Amino acid sequence: MIRRLAIRDLALMDRTELELGPGFTVVTGETGAGKSVLLGAFSLLAGNRVTKTVVRKGAEECTVEAELEVGKNADYNKILEELDLPKCEDGLLIIKRSVHVTKAGRISINGGAATLAQLQKLGESWIDFHGPGEPQKLMRAETQLEMLDLHAGLAAPLQVYRKEWKRRLELLNQITEISSAEKISEDEAAFLRAQLEKMDVLDLSDEAIQKLERDHLRSSRIQELAALYAQLEAGLGSDGLAETFPKILKAAQDAARIDPESAALFERIESLAAEIDDVRADYNRLARGLNTDEESVGELDTKMNFWLELRRKYGPDAESVRTKRNSLRARLLSQGDVEAQVVKLKTEVAKSEGELKKQATVLHAARFKAADKLASAARKMLGSLGFKKAELKIEVVQAELGPMGSDAIQFLFCANAGQDLLPLNQIASSGEAARVMLALKTVLASVDETPVLVFDEVDANVGGEIGAQVGRELAALGKKHQVFCVTHLPQVAALGHAHYVVTKTQDEKSTNVEIGPVHAKRKERESEIARMLGDRTSKVALTHARELLEGA
Repeated sequence: MIRRLAIRDLALMDRTELELGPGFTVVTGETGAGKSVLLGAFSLLAGNRVTKTVVRKGAEECTVEAELEVGKNADYNKILEELDLPKCEDGLLIIKRSVHVTKAGRISINGGAATLAQLQKLGESWIDFHGPGEPQKLMRAETQLEMLDLHAGLAAPLQVYRKEWKRRLELLNQITEISSAEKISEDEAAFLRAQLEKMDVLDLSDEAIQKLERDHLRSSRIQELAALYAQLEAGLGSDGLAETFPKILKAAQDAARIDPESAALFERIESLAAEIDDVRADYNRLARGLNTDEESVGELDTKMNFWLELRRKYGPDAESVRTKRNSLRARLLSQGDVEAQVVKLKTEVAKSEGELKKQATVLHAARFKAADKLASAARKMLGSLGFKKAELKIEVVQAELGPMGSDAIQFLFCANAGQDLLPLNQIASSGEAARVMLALKTVLASVDETPVLVFDEVDANVGGEIGAQVGRELAALGKKHQVFCVTHLPQVAALGHAHYVVTKTQDEKSTNVEIGPVHAKRKERESEIARMLGDRTSKVALTHARELLEGA
């Protein structure tokens, strides 16, 4: 969850720092007060693209920083490791992003510089947005399939299937490349073979290249290193500290006998003496390990020269050179028996398709079984959201093999009794779609591991008892997630475990937006909910606000 959020010079907001907690947090304020600034801060942290106009007028840059508590969840460190970013310390994920008016923006994750693509990848794991356009996503077949797969727990088998699907595409691409490759001359073929022989002299793995560069650096400055090691050993040995340290140690021991308060210092000096001996021994070991053999040094120079030549020709790193090597090898192989190669590859494609069909059958069975369970749970939830006679059915039909299996998924819906079930995108209004989405998200909350959920006006087009129920469902989501909701409904606002109010102040020269908590200030919260009911000065509205809070 987000523990701390700091915003500086974003849109109309000057400086704000919020200490946030778990559960269901509501954000309210007058229309046009600037509630979207908070959503904008979350959007920046999630890695969404923005324009320079988000910077507050008169400022050079805006900055948003968040501390997220991730605890001992190893998934985050795994993602960070894959992205080559610093791991979390003390269970905290720290994200900072700046947008500058004239310069490139900056992103840091746990103190390490990051790219927008890395931030987006990380954002997929910790935050999920549900805004006014979110219900429209529900109309897309891919979103419906994602929801069903989440409910069915198909992440692992789907990953296996997609890996095999990718392998099949690569085989098909190889067939295309080989079949369409132009015939090359014997001279060009000889040149390609010579280039490959040079590349094969070296182990081009990242680890091997890094070791080669380290060893060559040591070898090229071996005399300097030997002199430094000798100087260090002499300074730490009999010519230096080893001669004076026994006297220091004896004096410290004598002082400890006289003054017990210095005993701890004596222990530290004693430990330091042992540490110095260890350090001297380690420097001695490094000095003995310096390889001055001319043949070994010459071999290392030759390998390094090969590597520098390859790097100049084919790219800045080992990955670029490996890619070029594979390309050259494929081009050379394409000049062999094309027909035989194509037959072999087509056999591999047939095997891959057979394996994909088996895996797709397993996915289909799991989806078919999960469809009834998800639809049934969603229907029950829709009933509590005001659809007393609504029907929802999830249709799973086998089709052609594709990147996600062989299933065509369709959500069928009718809001009232006596109507035909039709595809959701043909009949659901925006308000109906929003409630269907909320129902599905609530059902899926138990299996959705995204810790932070952000809802923007999910309660649009509803009110009264239905609005209150929407609030109760959002509060229920807050038991397993950190939920933020921008709302105009007092029934929803009263149910927040935490309540923040956005206010806008203006004078002749400037406009400023501020956000602050009112959940610990009963009178202020009652006043805000009374405002949402129509009049913060009305005794009737204040009484109703008090009742809503007491009921919550």
